[in-house]
Amino acid sequence: MGSGKHLELLLVHCQGELGHVLVGGAPEIPGATMLDKMNHINDVDDSLRRFVTFEPRANAAMSVNLLVKPTRPDADAGFIVLQADRAHPMSGSNCICVVTALLESGLVSMVEPETTVRLDTPAGLIVARARCENGHCIGVSLDNVASFAELLDHEIETFEWGRIKVDIAFGGVYYALVDVSQVGLTIAPENARGLAEAGIELKRLIAEQVKVSHPTLPGVDEIAYVMFRSNEPDGAVRTCTTLQPGRVDRSPCGTGSSANLATLHARGLLSVGEARISRSIIGREFLAEAIGVTEIGGRRAVLPRLTGRGYVYGRTELRVQNDDPFITGFALSDTWGPQVGLLK
Repeated sequence: MGSGKHLELLLVHCQGELGHVLVGGAPEIPGATMLDKMNHINDVDDSLRRFVTFEPRANAAMSVNLLVKPTRPDADAGFIVLQADRAHPMSGSNCICVVTALLESGLVSMVEPETTVRLDTPAGLIVARARCENGHCIGVSLDNVASFAELLDHEIETFEWGRIKVDIAFGGVYYALVDVSQVGLTIAPENARGLAEAGIELKRLIAEQVKVSHPTLPGVDEIAYVMFRSNEPDGAVRTCTTLQPGRVDRSPCGTGSSANLATLHARGLLSVGEARISRSIIGREFLAEAIGVTEIGGRRAVLPRLTGRGYVYGRTELRVQNDDPFITGFALSDTWGPQVGLLK
């Protein structure tokens, strides 16, 4: 990034989770596909990611979505999720933020009462349908990529909790899904720090004991997040996704909800046409529906549809100055948590 550049961001949240959208000024990212571009950020040059996701320009509880020209002719726009640890192929809450930002900014023309937006992502094509009223998005439904269970009830050795069972599933990224009772906590705001620390420790242990590799997406070969879950009295699923270096998702987590649908379908507990409400640690909700089944890499997969809402609440501009002593950003454990050293 050259000195003197200005980066323009729309400030957006989805059900409380910050997913700002970088709409202007970003450098060109090399790569023939969106997956190639994501891998370039992760493997070759992560300067843009660090600039927009670390202090003093960012905080621990947020993502930045890089808008990119689509690499496929059937897409209206492309995006890559930038987080403190790396670039990720997909995120439901961030996708809802991107759709909302594209339509409310006029970058994609809004048609009321419904606008279809096709998004090129490293995980594949996402088809979004936005309900629109008086110039605003009042709801977004995403047809997510095929989601599948890799392992069910796989046992992991831990020092603190003994042997625990985890499900490993893909919902746009790979998840380890853990029933929260196994770590002696409940999904509640007062337990956010404990859940974050438990999730990051489990992520480390699971990475040592389980290897994954997506059958069709080269470079998608790590378990990105641990998502805790529990069943609510009304049939909803309480979710808490934990992210590096040690925080919890404020939203119900769209890709995690997709991964959870895949485990339910694999166990015969969910059929096509059925849905589950995913409820976040702060009580916000997504509707997660199984709209079809398919096969990917020999694995039976479910096709999820996720519905939620995003809100554009501001706009900001970042200036790139090469003599800035914090051009690569920094993070401190007082706010980023004790696992801050794990950040790349």
